[in-house]
Amino acid sequence: MSSAAVIIGASGAIGAALEAALVDEGAYGRVWGFARSRTGADHLDVLDEPSIAAAAARVAAGPAPTLIVIATGLLHEGDQMPERGFKEVDAEWMARSYAVNAIGPALVMKHFLPLLPRMGTPVLAALSARVGSIGDNGLGGWHGYRAAKAALNMLLANAAIEAKRQSPRAIVVGLHPGTVDSALSKPFQTNLAPGSLFAPDRAAMQLLDVIEALKPKDSGKLFAWDGAEIPF
Repeated sequence: MSSAAVIIGASGAIGAALEAALVDEGAYGRVWGFARSRTGADHLDVLDEPSIAAAAARVAAGPAPTLIVIATGLLHEGDQMPERGFKEVDAEWMARSYAVNAIGPALVMKHFLPLLPRMGTPVLAALSARVGSIGDNGLGGWHGYRAAKAALNMLLANAAIEAKRQSPRAIVVGLHPGTVDSALSKPFQTNLAPGSLFAPDRAAMQLLDVIEALKPKDSGKLFAWDGAEIPF
């Protein structure tokens, strides 16, 4: 029986590249792409739970999804940028970051984790970030984004435990894609070392390589684009 892959956030740079790569590979009977900017049945807003539930119901009616990737995230918006110090902390902006980067993915997991098949080694992965690692934080700053991604990492660790009760070999992980040439990273690209900015299609292939190499023992962890484990 063929399986399906699901990309949540398929209109973003990384999500779109992941969707295109999976379609091109042809390893899945169906590749679902959902995004806030898409219309009709392909619309999914991580802050609108009914749209998440509707998307999950569509996926549930077809082949079981053995790969689900949550490729959503928010670093800056309009005039709001990551905080350089606590004097810049704003309650509404921090709440917005938590909503998109942590609560939204949690709602996706609420509706999509039950769709993972009981047999095999299904994978649910979410785009996290190295700056969300408490153990790897030597610079500080970016308080709302760091804290929201740290919260996402904890939610993924919890989801890894819960998923195994339904699917013993299920893998739930966070993925750090590196710095990808996208709208999210655009304001922060000026001082990057040569070779450290990835095109979206390259980033997608690197992430798919990491996913392909995952084992059940890796569930609940955070991995970088090169397969290296990042401490929570």
